[in-house]
Amino acid sequence: MARARRLRSGDRVAVVAPAGPVPEERLARGLAILRGWGLEPVVAPHVLDAHPRVDYLAGTDEGRARDLQEAWCDPAIAGVICARGGFGAQRMADLLDWTAIRAAGPKAFVGYSDITALHEAFALRAGFATLYGPMVAAGTFLDDAPTQEHLRATLLEPESVRTVAALGTARALVPGRARGVTFGGCACLLSAGLGTRDARPSGRGGLLLLEEVGEEPYRLDRILTQLLRAGALEGVTGILLGSWEDSGPYEELHALFVDRLAGLGVPVVEEYGFGHCPTTLTVPLGAAAVLDADAGTLTLDEPALV
Repeated sequence: MARARRLRSGDRVAVVAPAGPVPEERLARGLAILRGWGLEPVVAPHVLDAHPRVDYLAGTDEGRARDLQEAWCDPAIAGVICARGGFGAQRMADLLDWTAIRAAGPKAFVGYSDITALHEAFALRAGFATLYGPMVAAGTFLDDAPTQEHLRATLLEPESVRTVAALGTARALVPGRARGVTFGGCACLLSAGLGTRDARPSGRGGLLLLEEVGEEPYRLDRILTQLLRAGALEGVTGILLGSWEDSGPYEELHALFVDRLAGLGVPVVEEYGFGHCPTTLTVPLGAAAVLDADAGTLTLDEPALV
């Protein structure tokens, strides 16, 4: 995947809201953190909008798409960071002019959770590498210094985090080493994308990232089973399992992962520390890397940003 350039002090960075509504106070706190890094955040026009009919969207689909489109195609904007997740990215993905986005070239793009839908679209429609990481108005970013620092280093000093080391809870569910290109994100979004123009024909050659929030074990079983039956996991070389906040007792989840994923015969590491957890890593997507499940490390062939 084509990598974006790293950010530098003084760069203008757009903040967009492709999904859920954004609390103004939380946004202000997040913008202050970005300014503290020497960046100049530019809030897109519709970030604080409310949808006229449903309260779980940050404005209309057209407005949210326009913000992302204009930010990406503005040569004065060096990167784009999402304000929060929720729901809505799928609704506006098809409203983007992907020809114009490809022509504008790659930019640093950060988000997680519902933003999984856009990560997959950038990968498959534009061929751009992106960053699965914390968002400007998310509690994890606002309240956790290690989360902030890992994102800052990834954006401004990417060579310093070429090895994305798992948090202390990580352990090998299936031991071993694997090489591949990272992809994935929130499990329910990957499942919901099946059958769309952003669905991968398989996972061939990929190191798959999976995490989730607020799903009971039987629902996660359904999601994983759907991905397996659809062939979405065929050919994956390894799997990184992130956080599973509010998704049931972990011993039940561990048993589910053994049942559904261990049979793939590839290295699997669990509790890696990305996604919805209180301290979260920024993990590059579309990056060639080596996973060492025993050591709990993901080592990139090249820095995430040029």
